[in-house]
Amino acid sequence: MGMLDGELAIVTGGASGIGLATVRRMAEEGAKVAVLDIDGEGARAVAAEIGGFAIEADVSDSETCSEAIAEMADALGGLTVLFNNAGVGNAMPLHKYPDAEWQRLIGVNLTGTFNCIRAAVPLMRDRGGSIVNHASVSGVRPTRFEGPYSAAKAGVISLTMDAALEYAPSIRVNCVSPGLIETPLTAGVLAAEGLRSVVEEATPLGRVGTPQDVANVVVFLASQMSAYVTGQNLLIDGGSTLPNAQADALLNHFMGSDR
Repeated sequence: MGMLDGELAIVTGGASGIGLATVRRMAEEGAKVAVLDIDGEGARAVAAEIGGFAIEADVSDSETCSEAIAEMADALGGLTVLFNNAGVGNAMPLHKYPDAEWQRLIGVNLTGTFNCIRAAVPLMRDRGGSIVNHASVSGVRPTRFEGPYSAAKAGVISLTMDAALEYAPSIRVNCVSPGLIETPLTAGVLAAEGLRSVVEEATPLGRVGTPQDVANVVVFLASQMSAYVTGQNLLIDGGSTLPNAQADALLNHFMGSDR
């Protein structure tokens, strides 16, 4: 038996990266999965691979999102799991963000998560289920040049806790906060000379995360293995947010190689 046998799941942003890995893991664990992505062609290819359903939609558009969630739940025969994974990012000094880019980042990352929760809850309350939102370590520890993204992801964490309170006991709501994960979006950055080793040295577990690392945690939160877990934010960062920068600087100075 799989961890998700009998579950009916929607994954947003499921055409690539973490979303793709999660779609595959959910299907492996027995779930019936529908893929929602702004990349319709990619969503259809993934759905065909796992024998699921696909629809092209922009989560930041409330009406389109609501219609898409309802259509996919109907195709699945119900809805018990939602992974709000769709997201976008950018990096530049805070004062240089134009209005349109601020609105795009907040619109997809935060409003898009809200839109999907609002559309899914009425379809899930009677049967019960699990919602998992994709936040970020940038929502816990602000990252330079990612002001709008960090603000949106902090909002996702807060929204998760609020939804967990409002919809218990029938629906559990949690979120995951990945650190640096090797996906098509980060591959170019990690390919820069010497950068991978710098990141690995700064990560207690000594490596960059993979989409599968995140997918495994999402499957856990979607399953009955986490039946007594709600309103939580699980960091999937290899321990990269653990160091105390000031203390580490002092220890490196005074202890050096004796550490």
